[in-house]
Amino acid sequence: MTTSHRAAARGRRRKRGRARLALGIVLSLLVLVTAGAGWAYFRLSGNIDTFAADGVSGDRPDADASKGENVLVIGSDARTEGNSALGGGDKSDIGRSDTAFLLHVYADHRHAVAVSIPRDTLVDLPPCKLPDGSWTETRPDTMFNAAYSVGETAKGNPACTQNTVEHLTGLRVDHTVVVDFKGFAELTEVVGGVEVCLPQDVYQRDLDPHRTTRGARLFAKGEQEVSGHKALDYVRIRHGIGDGSDIGRIKRQQAFVASLLKKIKSDGLTPTKLLPLADAATKSMTVDPGLGSADKLISFAMSLKDIDLGNTKFVTIPWRYEGSRVAVVQPDADALWASLKDDRTLDGSDASGKKSGAKQSSPGGPTGTARSAPPVSGDGTAVAVYNGTTVTGLAARAAKTLAAHDFTVTGTATAGTRDLATTVIGHGPGERARATSLARLFPGAELKPTAGPGLTVTLGRSYADAPSAAPSGAPEPVPSKVADEARSADDDPCSDLSYG
Repeated sequence: MTTSHRAAARGRRRKRGRARLALGIVLSLLVLVTAGAGWAYFRLSGNIDTFAADGVSGDRPDADASKGENVLVIGSDARTEGNSALGGGDKSDIGRSDTAFLLHVYADHRHAVAVSIPRDTLVDLPPCKLPDGSWTETRPDTMFNAAYSVGETAKGNPACTQNTVEHLTGLRVDHTVVVDFKGFAELTEVVGGVEVCLPQDVYQRDLDPHRTTRGARLFAKGEQEVSGHKALDYVRIRHGIGDGSDIGRIKRQQAFVASLLKKIKSDGLTPTKLLPLADAATKSMTVDPGLGSADKLISFAMSLKDIDLGNTKFVTIPWRYEGSRVAVVQPDADALWASLKDDRTLDGSDASGKKSGAKQSSPGGPTGTARSAPPVSGDGTAVAVYNGTTVTGLAARAAKTLAAHDFTVTGTATAGTRDLATTVIGHGPGERARATSLARLFPGAELKPTAGPGLTVTLGRSYADAPSAAPSGAPEPVPSKVADEARSADDDPCSDLSYG
């Protein structure tokens, strides 16, 4: 063999050696990546707790009514498993839903809206399963956050709250997620803090009104980043900021979640970012069995990645005060639920994911975006009508409307008061659901519990001044007050500083 041939052979051996080395490195990396993915899968799956699905009601809304998805998110104030160190209180307390919102992911997977339900909202709690296997009776006019403790166990509570939300909204809840104090605090640390904005300095007494002194300053006025325990303090503050109400706190929580989403989006959902985020999120999370594994949970989370921040909205269920509690305003709330069922955004746009050329019905004509809301039907329910104004013939007009919607009018008369501003729907024990349906015929009407049985309508000036207020079965737009007060995830955190 010549010298040139030997040199060429040595070159080929060196190339083969380098190729084998490169292949070995690639194979080693693949093994490490595969092992790492397996480790991550088992770690995340081991973090996830699921609640008992046998507590979910058998009487549920139609699963095919909407092509979008509804996710109930519950913030629990339970003090178990280390949460008392962050929130104080009784360590054995199984807790209540300190905050809750229904997240509707539209069928096009490019829009989403979170509807907050105030914890003091008066609702009917449907039957819920107890640890001994029995079911409770329906509890009318009960605070919404009580649903989380009716089940008497941490594993049973989410199902009861889910049943209550489905009963309230008529929407099928596809998934339910519960996050406690500890999980929330850790999540904010993993993302490196969340930007918030305070309208004023906030002190310890603002968090705990039982303090006799103002205490140390917790937050300075203006923009800042918070994480961990401090982030938890921020979203829990109620007194001494804004109007001191739970509604104000809800607005602040909506702004916080919006800012959190903005931070996560800006960081990007890369594997290096996603793993610690998923690890923190799952450590103190309880979910329904449908999200009970790492692959299901991550797959769902990744399905949301195309939703733009500007298309992610936060609103509160239409409400008003009823004494010291919160009442749902009808027919505004039903109009909101109908829009979600039809996958219409707050501004009425079609987010069903259908091709733009498809024919659809809408309030504006045959080529619009919305489908008809279900008409009100009394099914023979007895109602007594009273005229609470000086406008003659008002009770007769209302009676005619009620009869057209299959209510049985037992009589009409003049009310004891003639200067009623707003129509009042009176309802006996266990009849709130029927009263809620009846209220759709009288926009802005107030619901009022009565000691005796039966339904009554006492007409106010609101009905007299709106003779065509009764719905005709046409699609109801989302009330402008709800749409106008919506917050987008990309809003400036310093906008609407008082948050109530």
